[in-house]
Amino acid sequence: MNELKVIAFDADDTLWVNEPYFRETEDRFCELLEDYLPHHSVARELLQVEIRNINLYGYGVKGFMLSMIETAMELSQKTIKVDVIEKIIALGKELLEKPIVLLDEVEDVLQTLHGKYKLVVATKGDLLDQERKLRKSGLEHYFHHIEIMSEKKEADYQKLLKHLDIQPTEFMMLGNSLKSDVLPVLELGGHAVHIPYHTTWAHETIDSTIEHKHFKQVSSIKEVLSFLLK
Repeated sequence: MNELKVIAFDADDTLWVNEPYFRETEDRFCELLEDYLPHHSVARELLQVEIRNINLYGYGVKGFMLSMIETAMELSQKTIKVDVIEKIIALGKELLEKPIVLLDEVEDVLQTLHGKYKLVVATKGDLLDQERKLRKSGLEHYFHHIEIMSEKKEADYQKLLKHLDIQPTEFMMLGNSLKSDVLPVLELGGHAVHIPYHTTWAHETIDSTIEHKHFKQVSSIKEVLSFLLK
């Protein structure tokens, strides 16, 4: 661990609450379409549309809103009423205006590590939305660099490492997604810490277990101090 220079944090569901807001919005969307299909069937269809649209819209609320509208049109065979579309758009706008609620101990950890390592945010999502959330969080001043990525694959992390002018072994990524925050970083030779969150988007889950000398899993973000302050 002595060679570590940069600690990167995922944002959504690592620094602050995010996925529960999406699930709450999804539940309300499914209720709007209960005349067409049962709740679980609408949710399944929406997920398929979201995944299909990732390459077009990327991640974030705006893509989610467009996918809800597309799902409603498909399930209704284009007979959905305009007032329902208006309600879907309102759901998306409400989601964009949700309060930023920091997760427990996040700010304590950032205060403790600040000045000891370069701290970075490395997160996926819509640029304007993520910038807004970071600004409203009050955490921006802790970070040396903010990287809002369209994807979190090996090439995306490689680009970040090049920008930071560091080797993979000098980099550690902390996040709640094994698929986005852990596996690509380990593949590059970096360090990764999984901080599970009680709600994770189905598209971010993996079936396999990870065993790697550079991998750790903790139950809370504060546990990272036990090996980062040695």
